[in-house]
Amino acid sequence: GSKRRYIAEEIEKLGKGNISAEIFTYKEVSAATNNFKPESLIGEGGFGRVYKGHLNSKNIDVAVKQLDRNGFQGNKEFLVEVLVLSLLHHPNLVNLVGYCAEGTQRVLVYEYMQNGSLEDHLLNLSPERKPLDWNTRMKIAEGAARGLEYLHETANPPVIYRDFKASNILLDVDFNPRLSDFGLAKLGPVGEKTHISTRVMGTYGYCAPEYASTGQLSTKSDVYSFGVVFLEIITGRRVIDTSRPSEEQNLITW
Repeated sequence: GSKRRYIAEEIEKLGKGNISAEIFTYKEVSAATNNFKPESLIGEGGFGRVYKGHLNSKNIDVAVKQLDRNGFQGNKEFLVEVLVLSLLHHPNLVNLVGYCAEGTQRVLVYEYMQNGSLEDHLLNLSPERKPLDWNTRMKIAEGAARGLEYLHETANPPVIYRDFKASNILLDVDFNPRLSDFGLAKLGPVGEKTHISTRVMGTYGYCAPEYASTGQLSTKSDVYSFGVVFLEIITGRRVIDTSRPSEEQNLITW
């Protein structure tokens, strides 16, 4: 129980009491997903698994992210995610409903986004889905840009997202985009400083070259990633596509 208390206290302390996210018991998140039934699984990644669920207490559909306990996303990433999404609120950031930190379980509960991710509609398009029309593409680009602008300009200190990519842009029923997955986010430089130095994290192809080569991170690194996603939105092609001829595999250099 001391670990759990520690997490709750850390979140409380860092959030200065402004945490809006609810604390759920493991029993509650289990019930919401039918005991994490395989049929409820809607996504999987390096961080763990995401299940679709329903919270009876609030009568809303939710996406429940169960972090892999052996993954690198340990307590730090979990704390960052809870803090960023509890302290920052914007129509283009995903809504964190609550979390569970019982025993070794680390579970995040988000508002469910009916249309999945931009990647699903742009890059992993199944034959029966029609491609996004131009206006929808521009609406997604604009909303995602507003989300980034909020993190960079309104949040104080600024938040560098570090993992801006098509699979992290989630879409609601009307294709309004919301940025998700803040485990890698960093607080940006304050005062005179122009950048912070850090271990290079993020996704190959979306990573700004100066950050990839020097580890110097600034809000501009996110802007580069935005440019990459914007190219993907316009062309409907992946930035790195190994199924293409070798000279066309990297959209940027091509």
